[in-house]
Amino acid sequence: MQIVILADAELIAKYGADLIQKQISAKPCSVLGLATGSTPVALYGELIEANRSGALSFHSVSTFNLDEYLGLEGSHPQSYRHFMNEHLFNHIDIDIHNTAVPPGNAVNPIDACRDYEASIEAKGGIDIQLLGIGRNGHIGFNEPSSGLSSRTRVKTLTQATIADNARFFSEGEFQPHLSMTMGIGTIMDSRKVVLLATGASKADAIKATVEGPLTASCPASALQMHRDAVLVLDEAAAAKLSGREFYKHTERENQKLLAQLGI
Repeated sequence: MQIVILADAELIAKYGADLIQKQISAKPCSVLGLATGSTPVALYGELIEANRSGALSFHSVSTFNLDEYLGLEGSHPQSYRHFMNEHLFNHIDIDIHNTAVPPGNAVNPIDACRDYEASIEAKGGIDIQLLGIGRNGHIGFNEPSSGLSSRTRVKTLTQATIADNARFFSEGEFQPHLSMTMGIGTIMDSRKVVLLATGASKADAIKATVEGPLTASCPASALQMHRDAVLVLDEAAAAKLSGREFYKHTERENQKLLAQLGI
């Protein structure tokens, strides 16, 4: 697990966007796993600018989003399909037919989850998966107690997640308590994982992820077992890591080595 600690959210967005740009440059037909939430928005802004400047093309890229609320049409303002269209897809040269979000309005969501897994496999798997993290350590909508080898499925949201997301819904508006989400096993199959975290509210979850035991009570702790996981944190999110100075030292040494190798 690689830990990168940066000064602020702007630098985190640039760092994450650079990883995605390098992936697409090396493999134009890359398969990206994408996430919603406030943290990735600035990263998507960096990618949009790179696309507008001609430095990056999404023409041959395919994407799969982590999750979606069950019971919302893709056109609903709070759906993650709508979020992705507004914050990324409508602003880049991607073929919208190559962008997949779990269908929250599926007649049979259990079958739809199986089909989603099959679609990822048919594309050859995900090259780089973008993640955020919840205060309780959830990734995607894999809440605590989620199986560490789980696949895309329907999940019940915890009361904490519902409360955290309530700010996005108007008073009296229907707020789903169920979701469709990639499983932890699905995420772990990605060739590279990039998790972004900012703010003091994520510090406990980050400590549990990096320095705690591998446990279903902190789903993100499964990333300790991933062959290429990068956690990109600001100082506040990293504040409770007992080894944060060592992680900073390690990253500096890694960057020196990469510079020497011309990578």
